[in-house]
Amino acid sequence: MFTGIVEERGEVVTLDLASDGTDARVVVRGPKVTSDAGHGDSISVSGVCLTVVGTADGTFTADVMAETLARTSAGSWAPGTQVNLERSVTPTTRLGGHIVQGHVDGVGTITARVPHDRYDEVRISVPKDLARYIAGKGAVAVDGISLTVIDVVDIDEGAEFGLGIIPETRAATTMGVRAVGDPVNIEVDVMAKYAERLLGLHGPAGASNGGVTG
Repeated sequence: MFTGIVEERGEVVTLDLASDGTDARVVVRGPKVTSDAGHGDSISVSGVCLTVVGTADGTFTADVMAETLARTSAGSWAPGTQVNLERSVTPTTRLGGHIVQGHVDGVGTITARVPHDRYDEVRISVPKDLARYIAGKGAVAVDGISLTVIDVVDIDEGAEFGLGIIPETRAATTMGVRAVGDPVNIEVDVMAKYAERLLGLHGPAGASNGGVTG
């Protein structure tokens, strides 16, 4: 489990696909998150929970399953891709964001980026199976970053929602370099999915009870 408060902006060093294309092994540079990482630990990589299988010289290695490659932005990672990194929480961790599982529910697309004096307004579109979980003033994880939704507008394809990206978030995370057209990993608030399930309103997304992990 994570909080969505990014600890470090790292980068992909290598992504080696298996010969049959069904999975991959990724090496990610992140000196801070690897400083105390051990075999079997979980690290959120732009919102995707991956399991450490080795560390060396400020990098860690993890295996990425075919489902993750297909349903998240991990499928487009390449050497040099910047990623948001966060270690899993401990019993004494401050919950500065919200509960983030690292189970990506789907991929959204940045549709607009408008600079203002003290923040950037970013708008993201999501498909219909995720739209019902996005609410104004609610929480959403975008590439593993805990963010507050400003507003939501329904569109034919699903929904488009707005975010305010403050200077600290621009500097410390990949939201500082994301541009219109870029794909981003979306994890909706798990409490919304549980509420939907309990009320018997679950559809295609609710029936699967969440997204994918590495």
